[in-house]
Amino acid sequence: MIVLGIESSCDETGLALYDTQKGLLAHALHSQIAMHQQYGGVVPELASRDHIRRAIPLLKQTLQQSGIARDTIDAIAYTQGPGLAGALLVGASVACALGVAWDKPVLGVHHLEGHLLSPLLATNAPEFPFIALLVSGGHTQLMRVDGIGRYTLLGETLDDAAGEAFDKSAKLLGLSYPGGPAISALAESGQPDIYQLPRPMLHAKNFDFSFSGLKTAVLTVVKNHPGDLSDQDKANIARAFVEALVDVLVAKCMNALKHTGLTRLVIAGGVGANKQLRMALNAAAAKKRYDVFYPELEFCTDNGAMIAFAGAMRLQQTPDAAKRDYAFSVRPRWPLDELQP
Repeated sequence: MIVLGIESSCDETGLALYDTQKGLLAHALHSQIAMHQQYGGVVPELASRDHIRRAIPLLKQTLQQSGIARDTIDAIAYTQGPGLAGALLVGASVACALGVAWDKPVLGVHHLEGHLLSPLLATNAPEFPFIALLVSGGHTQLMRVDGIGRYTLLGETLDDAAGEAFDKSAKLLGLSYPGGPAISALAESGQPDIYQLPRPMLHAKNFDFSFSGLKTAVLTVVKNHPGDLSDQDKANIARAFVEALVDVLVAKCMNALKHTGLTRLVIAGGVGANKQLRMALNAAAAKKRYDVFYPELEFCTDNGAMIAFAGAMRLQQTPDAAKRDYAFSVRPRWPLDELQP
């Protein structure tokens, strides 16, 4: 079975072809980071317009790279939600238009399910069941995953997601968008123990997160600093911030594994590419003899490969899940635990 995947939930346009027998055949991606940088964040209307411009050229690129004919495609999967409504509508309309033109069934895919399953694209793929940390700009959740569509929410952020905290704290330090990679890189030259920042909910007897207070603590340090911040001051604050956030994520993951008795941990989402987080998780897991799995770095951020793969996994379980009813809707808000096996 060959599935075309289309991702357009935010500021990346991604298309990919996945074959259940041969694996990933081809994928193409366009990031809008350069366009949104001058605004300090994603502008939804601009994002939607850019998806329109990029979708068909990326489709042609993917087909050419794969070397297959469009007639061999069995189904088209697209991101139905969650995400920016306008951006989602572009991907949905392109998918359904292609479905009509090519006489192919279409399937709406949950964006977070795509992230959740993306480590399965790797050569060293985890087996079910496992604990998954979904950590990105809009989501920070701990899930128990027992199979495709069998997800149990253990905990989630009560306010800012980890990626939001990265971006907002980076902005306070005068760093450019996207803030996550910028503040992570700056932290590498920071000195330890210069600033003490809180670890929100670190000792709470649950698996929820809260990062708004950590961001506020960074704001307080910046405001109370005598005079202008030097480059080294900024690096020291960045290091304190990254260490605080990573400490919380690692502790919650280790506690979830201990609580459930599982030994496999999967990290998914854009923050999963963070170097400090990966190092800390690997070290903590090694002490407990847990196994940690990550997506390939190119599949940590939004991409079409994860949507094609998630769609293929769904269709393997339920072949009639894809429809030739080309009326479509999108779900900007869509809790992952609402999905069915």
